[in-house]
Amino acid sequence: MSDFNELAERAWRVRRLYAELETRNHGRAWTREEVALGFVGDVGDLAKLVQAMEGVRAIPEAQAKLAHELADCLWSVMTLARLYDVDLKAAFETTMGELERGIEARLAADR
Repeated sequence: MSDFNELAERAWRVRRLYAELETRNHGRAWTREEVALGFVGDVGDLAKLVQAMEGVRAIPEAQAKLAHELADCLWSVMTLARLYDVDLKAAFETTMGELERGIEARLAADR
């Protein structure tokens, strides 16, 4: 299995391929803002697939499409992190530590 940094590098290679395709087809690569807007669209698609998994939308092959869309969203997050110079691995570790400590403190206070 690939480690996080290898996955992030692969995501960046795919982004560069998209940029080449965008330049060929439209004369320029997407801006950071456009990449973010694409991510918003992917999240909307993900929400529809979650609804399908919960039985409130009819989408054929929803499970496979859900897996694809989750991976696509992860790719977008990794790409945006690179575009904005965010060390996503470090930020994830820091954020999870903060969340764990905060939740544990709230649970302890409720006891």
